[in-house]
Amino acid sequence: MSNPSGPDSKITLIAEFWDFLKTRKKWWLGPIVFIMLLMSLLIVLTEGSAVAPFIYTLF
Repeated sequence: MSNPSGPDSKITLIAEFWDFLKTRKKWWLGPIVFIMLLMSLLIVLTEGSAVAPFIYTLF
């Protein structure tokens, strides 16, 4: 039985998502996931900084 939290699990997840987009023709999901990842990265990186109050006004 394989280890689900191994180093290949993230690559496998990305590969499965890409295969899902190709086979189901759900190309509109790509930009949505990309924007969500960018927003979450922005929130994580600016937590506790001077920019944080301006980010909270977006939500």
